[in-house]
Amino acid sequence: MNRSFKIYVYPHRRNDPFANVLLPVDFEPGGNYASESYFKKALMKSHFITEDPAKADLFFLPFSISRLRHDPRVGVGGIQDFIRDYILNISRKYPFWNRTGGADHFYAACHSIGRSAMEKSEEVKFNAIQVVCSSSYFLSGYIAHKDVSLPQIWPRQGDPPNLASSKRKKLAFFAGSINSPVRERLLHSWRNDSEIFAHFGRLTTPYADELLGSKFCLHVKGFEVNTARIGDSLYYGCVPVIIANHYDLPFADILNWKSFSVVVATLDIPLLKKILKGISSDQYLMFQKKVLEVRKHFQWHCPPVDYDAFYMVMYELWLRRTSVRVSLPVSKVPNH
Repeated sequence: MNRSFKIYVYPHRRNDPFANVLLPVDFEPGGNYASESYFKKALMKSHFITEDPAKADLFFLPFSISRLRHDPRVGVGGIQDFIRDYILNISRKYPFWNRTGGADHFYAACHSIGRSAMEKSEEVKFNAIQVVCSSSYFLSGYIAHKDVSLPQIWPRQGDPPNLASSKRKKLAFFAGSINSPVRERLLHSWRNDSEIFAHFGRLTTPYADELLGSKFCLHVKGFEVNTARIGDSLYYGCVPVIIANHYDLPFADILNWKSFSVVVATLDIPLLKKILKGISSDQYLMFQKKVLEVRKHFQWHCPPVDYDAFYMVMYELWLRRTSVRVSLPVSKVPNH
């Protein structure tokens, strides 16, 4: 992959009226949806980029859903129209989209709006590769195996903490708002338990301390299946417990999630303690060992480093590159 994978990015000038949407951000990404910006910044400076579309395996649609959301000219209500017009424009200006109906194209988005943004651009939704955090195959818009699950990762500076001295006295931990029936079920079953700490509302103790002090950390579906909690738990060496049906887990084509996480069906929430206590000490130590091995895959770096989140996404795209391969003339590319 490193030697031969090539991406062509549709070019845009810095004085383009929507340069803020189409070009990488010039600041350090932040917040829950930073993965979109980190990926785009890393890609645009990487050796995977080619200026010769004839050499490209895939074509990148560089619009930023996150930036479109906050642009007063577009906003949430105007994103679908913007994407529709953008695709119409490149299909008229360049020959690449029409060769495959966009099947060798991809875009990246971490906010759940990214998936619904394609409602007026059905070729994007059904043909293009969607690299999205909101990777539920229960809802329309995400197609498992065609699309890529992007991990939602909170930006952090420096190396992960040294976990040698962490004492994990709690069996399991969750903190968050009650914004789904799944979380309501968790609250109903475990809010007063002495071993499973299910907290709703603002914590009175540091979030990092709770992650470091728990054996298992719960990823519980809210409005969407994706949250930054998986990345958080891996960063602090806590074994993630996935309680979210129909979730296409990040990098599932590459990583064996059964080796470092526990998946619990939402209907089995009342059995959660029995399930976790049924894991032997030896089995838990194996889980945690794997957690420490895989957490490097859930970190962003500028510039990227081998095997980090950027390279994992690139490998997921690499696996999909042969699904569509066309060999047609690609001359007369407009200059910018």
